[in-house]
Amino acid sequence: MPRWRPPQGPSTALITREGHDRLKAELDELWRLRRPEVVQALAAAAAEGDRSENAEYTYRKKQLGEIDRRVRHLSRRLESLRVVEGRPADPEAVFFGAWVVLEDEDTGREAVYRIVGPDEIDAARGWISIDAPLARALLKKRAGESLEALLPGRPARFTVLAVRYDD
Repeated sequence: MPRWRPPQGPSTALITREGHDRLKAELDELWRLRRPEVVQALAAAAAEGDRSENAEYTYRKKQLGEIDRRVRHLSRRLESLRVVEGRPADPEAVFFGAWVVLEDEDTGREAVYRIVGPDEIDAARGWISIDAPLARALLKKRAGESLEALLPGRPARFTVLAVRYDD
């Protein structure tokens, strides 16, 4: 039996131009390339006869359902997103799309993060969601300011070393 979890609140509907383009490209690839291939393979598997014992037919049917679910999700999500482009009025402060260099006051380590929408987070690249506790604590901060954020497992103190926006 699956474990019940309370529903999450709605995520912020902001995205960078490159993130929007990436989601749009994924939707186009699924709809124009992958789905027709799977439909064709499904038709070929169905033509083989007895579907109840046809593993290829079962697999392709499941694969088509997964593609259709993702297409529906992307279609709905792309309609609701607002693309944020350009620099904010105050480029010295941290806002959506900012690259922020932070120093952890406990360990002395530096880290670079970019604040992006929840649809484009990538921990390996240092891209964090604007909905993340660290990003929320960073908003409107400037170079030289300190902040405290509740990270998973511990509260942490950081100093903002630099803020930049790349166009």
